[in-house]
Amino acid sequence: MVLLLPSPVPRAPYGAADASTSSPLSTFLRPRRHPLAGVRCSARRTPPPAAVPWKATVSGALALTLSISCFVGLANAKAGVNKPELLPKEFTTVIDVAGFLSSGQENRLRQEIQDLEKDTGYKLRVLAQNYPDTPGLAIKDFWQVDDRTIVFVADPTFGNIINFNIGSLIDLDIPQSFWSRVAGKYGNMFYWKEKGEDASIEGAVTAISRCLREPTGPSNCSEVF
Repeated sequence: MVLLLPSPVPRAPYGAADASTSSPLSTFLRPRRHPLAGVRCSARRTPPPAAVPWKATVSGALALTLSISCFVGLANAKAGVNKPELLPKEFTTVIDVAGFLSSGQENRLRQEIQDLEKDTGYKLRVLAQNYPDTPGLAIKDFWQVDDRTIVFVADPTFGNIINFNIGSLIDLDIPQSFWSRVAGKYGNMFYWKEKGEDASIEGAVTAISRCLREPTGPSNCSEVF
């Protein structure tokens, strides 16, 4: 049996499909993550009983087919996007080109992000988009993305609305599984279609803020509230 699992790799297609012009944040992605700005399909195969080896062959072939077809199909579906004209005139930590958030919600998120950066030094940035309507590559310079930056892209294009690019220094402090749990809880299609894209974004920002404020240790960020 093949299970498709949510991946913490950013799905938001704000970069190019080829490796030379991939995600605008690809230099900050850890090497084990996919360098492209497209969705990565993760396939995990549940081992069948040893008595039926033909099932193992079929299952393995299916997992490989899913992985390759998803990788190639989604990578080829995206073109590079660089639209600085969609950026706001003044600096802001929240950019909503999709219109998911009210002005009040944007202000609350900005305040939360400002307080978080002041208290922890971590830089959280939020981009809400509907690909291909996105600033794309232009956000890297606009936000001065570095190793302590989390870029949270909310884009419902491929189902799960929550996507992340994680700075390498943050990777050292926060468990990898935390990001996939946030996406699994607040980003799944059932959640945001029922409660709204804005609720998914606010819920994820709150969870990230709580996690980053926890003392670093073996059990930090073990729960997503």
